[in-house]
Amino acid sequence: MPPHMENNATASPRVLTIGHSNHTVEHFLTLLKAHAVQVVVDERSQPYSKYATQFDQDALKLALQDAGIRYLYLGRELGGRPEGDEFYDDEGHVLYDCVAATCLFQEGFSRLERGIREYKVVMLCAEENPAACHRRLLVGRVLHDHGIQVEH
Repeated sequence: MPPHMENNATASPRVLTIGHSNHTVEHFLTLLKAHAVQVVVDERSQPYSKYATQFDQDALKLALQDAGIRYLYLGRELGGRPEGDEFYDDEGHVLYDCVAATCLFQEGFSRLERGIREYKVVMLCAEENPAACHRRLLVGRVLHDHGIQVEH
C-alpha cells in the first residue's frame, strides 16, 4: 500500500488542525513532522500575520517546500472571515451556517475532503485555541458531520 494511503486505510478518515500562534517556523515544522503531515491546508481568510510574519503565505510555502510538505491555500473557500455583510450578525459575529451553505464553501470543502482521504492533512489557522476558531466551529463541525475525525 502506498504510504500516503496508510492515513485512512483501516480507520475512519481524520484530519489534524493547528494554529500557528507565534511559534517559530522550526517548532511548527517539528510538530508537522512528528505527525507525518503531508499537506498543510491554509484556511486563513488572509494568509498573512501581523505578529508572526514567518507565517505569511510566501514564507510559509517556502519553509514547507524545503521540508517536503505540500501547501494548499483554501482560505477563500473555507476562511472564517468571508466577504459580505450577509455572513455577519448585528454584533459582527460570523454566521457559520450561512457560510457553510455557500457554493464556494461547498467546493472548498469537497476538495479538502478528497485530500483528507488521500493524504495526511493538517488544517492551518492563526488561532492557537481551537475552541474559539473557525477551524473547529465551521470547518471541523462540517467535517464531523461527514464522518471525518478532527484532532486539534
